[in-house]
Amino acid sequence: MAIKEGDFIRLSYTGTVNGNVFDTTDGDEAKNAGIHSPNALYGPVTICVGQKHVIIGLDEELVGKKAGASGSVTVQPDKAFGERDPAKIQSYPKNKFSQKPVRGMPVKIEEQGEGTVVDVIGARVIVDFNPPLAGQTLTYTYKIEDKVSEPLEQLKGLVRLYAGREIEITMDNGKATMDLPAGMTYDRRWLLWRGRIIHEGFELIKGISEIVMVESFKKPEKKEE
Repeated sequence: MAIKEGDFIRLSYTGTVNGNVFDTTDGDEAKNAGIHSPNALYGPVTICVGQKHVIIGLDEELVGKKAGASGSVTVQPDKAFGERDPAKIQSYPKNKFSQKPVRGMPVKIEEQGEGTVVDVIGARVIVDFNPPLAGQTLTYTYKIEDKVSEPLEQLKGLVRLYAGREIEITMDNGKATMDLPAGMTYDRRWLLWRGRIIHEGFELIKGISEIVMVESFKKPEKKEE
């Protein structure tokens, strides 16, 4: 059966720009490209087609395909990271920065957000707030591993997608209980995306009527003298 918007699938992909890998679900591919992160989870990702869980151009490519299908797609800037906007390149006095700015350094300016230092000219610092791949044409190779139909696996997929980690989840009569690791409520990424996980859990997954998050702490064992 052809895949349609709203279907959950497991997807493997590799994205390249000018022949260079910038994103991949394959750990070995990431190592070969020099972009491997020891904290990242590799392997197929679970996404809901049509929800922009991946780049729009890749997302649209998946509609109408079947489980097991593989291919490649060229994605123009308007369906990737957008065109470069000259207005997003700003100049600031060097004394605005708490540490010495150098080319390539990521910075965060309160009124603009996150950007990258592209030049330092005398007492002025030039910061580019465009996404690093803005204006670039991308190429993705992909494989649709299979469809994901179980609500529990769909929810686990959303958690991994947004939180970047796997969490133990149980499901009972529409009630999903997440067993959060100790200290999870202080995790910046979790705090940022927790609301989205809850929202999409209710909106995209059939059969979930309640989501419970339980953070457990165990009393440390005393060392024997």
